[in-house]
Amino acid sequence: MAFFPQSGGQFQQAALRLGPRAGILGLAAVLFAVTALLLPPGQGQRLLWLVGATLGFAALWIVMINARSKQRAAGQRQVVTGLAQEMLEADPVPLVLAEVEGRLVHANAAARRLLAADRATTLAGALREVMANPGPILFRMETRALAKGASVEDLVTRGGHLRISVHRSGADHFLWRIETSTEHTPRDAEAQTLPMLTLGRRDAVLFMNAAARDLVGERVRTLDRLCVTPPLRPGEVNDIATPDGPAPCLVVVREGTAGRREIFLLPGVEEGARAPDGWTFFDALPVPLLKLSAQGLIQLSNRPARELLGLESVADLSLGDTLEGLGRSITDWLGDAAAGRGTVHAEFLRVRREDREVFVQVTLNRTMEAEEPVLIAVLSDATELKTLEAQFVQSQKMQAIGQLAGGVAHDFNNLLTAISGHCDLLLLRHDQGDPDFGDLMQINQNANRAAALVSQLLAYSRKQTLRPEVIDLRDTLADLTHLLNRLVGEKIALSLSHDPTLAAIRADKRQLEQVLMNLVVNSRDAMPTGGDIRIVTQNVTLTEPLCRDRAVVQPGRYVSVQVIDEGAGIAPDKLQKVFEPFFTTKRLGEGTGLGLSTAYGIVKQTGGFIFVDSTPGEGTCFQLLFPAYAGEERGPHEGPRLAPSETRGSGVVLLVEDEAPVRAFASRALQLRGFTVLEAESAEDALEILDDADLHVDVFVTDVVMPGIDGPGWVRQALTRRPAARVVFMSGYAEETFGDRQACIPQSVFLPKPFSLNELTETVQRQLM
Repeated sequence: MAFFPQSGGQFQQAALRLGPRAGILGLAAVLFAVTALLLPPGQGQRLLWLVGATLGFAALWIVMINARSKQRAAGQRQVVTGLAQEMLEADPVPLVLAEVEGRLVHANAAARRLLAADRATTLAGALREVMANPGPILFRMETRALAKGASVEDLVTRGGHLRISVHRSGADHFLWRIETSTEHTPRDAEAQTLPMLTLGRRDAVLFMNAAARDLVGERVRTLDRLCVTPPLRPGEVNDIATPDGPAPCLVVVREGTAGRREIFLLPGVEEGARAPDGWTFFDALPVPLLKLSAQGLIQLSNRPARELLGLESVADLSLGDTLEGLGRSITDWLGDAAAGRGTVHAEFLRVRREDREVFVQVTLNRTMEAEEPVLIAVLSDATELKTLEAQFVQSQKMQAIGQLAGGVAHDFNNLLTAISGHCDLLLLRHDQGDPDFGDLMQINQNANRAAALVSQLLAYSRKQTLRPEVIDLRDTLADLTHLLNRLVGEKIALSLSHDPTLAAIRADKRQLEQVLMNLVVNSRDAMPTGGDIRIVTQNVTLTEPLCRDRAVVQPGRYVSVQVIDEGAGIAPDKLQKVFEPFFTTKRLGEGTGLGLSTAYGIVKQTGGFIFVDSTPGEGTCFQLLFPAYAGEERGPHEGPRLAPSETRGSGVVLLVEDEAPVRAFASRALQLRGFTVLEAESAEDALEILDDADLHVDVFVTDVVMPGIDGPGWVRQALTRRPAARVVFMSGYAEETFGDRQACIPQSVFLPKPFSLNELTETVQRQLM
C-alpha cells in the first residue's frame, strides 16, 4: 500500500524513485563547484558553476520531496492504526493482539471485561482468570498458526465453554479471538437437574455440574474414579461410586465438539425403582431416549429421539414401525431383552425415513414398572460411522476385484499371445486367395478384441505398465478430434476450448486417448436426442490442499481437462458408484461397465485425479487433474520404424519364457526372421546357459514375472558378465514399480503382451541397431 498521495505528478514520483541517489547528486554538485574555483575565469568556469548549481538544487529538491512523503506516510499510518484500533475496540467479541512471545499489545473492551487484561502483561496471565494452565494450549495454537496461518480450539474452563481462535498478523504478532460458546454455558450445565460430566481426551473429567458433585460426593479427575467396575459402558446401567455405596445409574453419552463428550447419569434405573410417573427425566435429557413395552410399543419419547426418527409423534407406533435392518425379528430381540436373556449390547438399525438415510445405534436396558418389565432404548446417530464402514467395505471390494482382474488379465494375455502369434505364423503360409485366409483373419481380429478387453481390466487394476512421455494436451486432442466427431455422431456438437498457455503433462498418450474417448462416449450416450459436448483445458494452481471425494490433491501446478455434457445427469445415489467395475446405468447389452473404471485406473496410475459433478436433468462434468510437467520436454526414445521386409537379422537371442506356448511362438517367429534362438524355461536355466564363456549372446528376451528369480533379477546378474547385451522385457502386466526397476537396467525396452509376430521381431531388431 502506498502512503503518499498519487496526485503529486510524474516529477514527484520520479523524485521518490531517485531518493537514494540524492546524496550522489549532492556530491557531484560539490565536485563541480570545487573544480570551478580552481579554473581561471572564463566560459568554462561559468558552465561548471551552472551545472553544479543545477545538481545541487536537484538534490535538495529530492530530499525535500522524500521528507514530505515520509511525513504523509507516517500520518496515514497513524490514521490507519487509529481506525483499526477503533474497529477492534467496538467489536463485542473479546479480541487480543499479542506478540509472538505472548506480550500483550492491545486488548479491546470486551477482552478487558472477560479476562481482566488491563492487569496482565501477557495473554497467558490474562487467561489465568478462567483457566488453570493456559501456557501449553497457547503454545500449541501458536505453533499451528505459524504453520497454517490460523488455529481454533474449543475449551472447557472454570467459567464455561470457550472457543479460542488465533490468526497470524504479520511476522511478529497474533490476533486472538475469545468467544463464549452459545451451545454450552455453565449456567445451563448447573441448571441441569440430572448429574452431568464433560469429558476431554483420554477420558479426563473437565467439568461436573452440581448434581454430579452431589451424587459422587467429590470432584473426580478421571473416569475410572467414577465407576465401581470400570470401564464405563455407555447406554447401559453402571454402578457409580457414591459416599453411600454403589448406585446403579443408566449412562447416556452425547458427543460434543473438539473431542469432548457429555455424560449423563440417571440414578435409580434398576428393577423395581420406577413408578409410572417417574420418567420426567426423559424430557430433561438432550440424548435420544425411548421407553418401550416388552412387546416393543413406544410408550414415551423425548424430543431428540423424535427428531432423530423424523417424527412429530410416536403415538401408537412400535419400534419395528420406526426401525429396520436388524437381521432378525425385532420382536424376538425385544423379548429377549425384556426377559433378561443374553447380554446387553448395541445393535445398528436403519431409520424408516424417506427424506434421508439415517442409521442409529440402539442399546436396550431393562427395568421394572409396576412389576412389569419395560425397556429404555438409548439411541445414538451412527450414520457417519455406517458411511465410513460402507466406504471401507467398498474399498476392500474394489481392491479384491482389482487383484482378481489383474491376475486373470495376466494369464489371459499369455493365452492371447500364443493364439494370435500362431495365427500370424499360419497367415504367413496363406495368402488372401486361400480358402482359410478369412477364418484366420477372424481368429486374429477377435484375439485383438479380447486383448482390448484385457487392457481395460489391467487399467482398472492399475497393473498396466505405462509408457509415459511429455505431451501437449492441445496436440493430443487435435489428433483425436476427427475420431471423436465420428464417435459422437451428427446429432451432437463437439467443441474444444484450450488455455493458450497450457502446460505440458507426462502421461501415456495411448492410454490418455482411451480415457478421453471413454468420457466422450459416456457423454454421447447420456444425450440420445442430441446436444453439446465441451472439452475444456486450463492451467490450475492450488495454493492449499484440495480435499474431495476422499482424495487429497496437494498444492502445486496442475493441468485440468473437463468433459461437459448436457445430458440427463447422474442420480446422487449412483454418483459415487460410477467408477466401480461392471457398474453401468445403460440398458442390458449396451455397455460392459468397465469404461469409467478403466479411466479411473489409468488416471490414478498416471498420478492424476478424476472427479465427477452431476445434476439430474442438467448434465455431467468429468474433471481430470494431471500434475504439470516442469522438466525438459522430450518424448520417449524410439528407434526407427522398420518395414516387415527389413526385420531380418543374424543376431543371437536368449529367449526366457516359462509359458511353453508363448515360448514356442516367439522362438519360431525369431527364427523365421533370421535370428539364432537359445531357449530357457526359467531364469536359472538362462544363467546356466550363460556359464559358457565362449557363447556369444546379443539380446536377452525375457518374461518379467516368472517362478523363482524374476526377469529383472536374473538380467542384472547376467549383465555383470555380459554388459554389452541388450534386453527386451515382455509381460502380460508388470507392477507399477517395474518401470523404476527397468530404468536401472541399461539398454532395455518393454514389450507388452499380447504382441504380434512383427512387433516382436521389430523390437528385437531395433535393439540390435
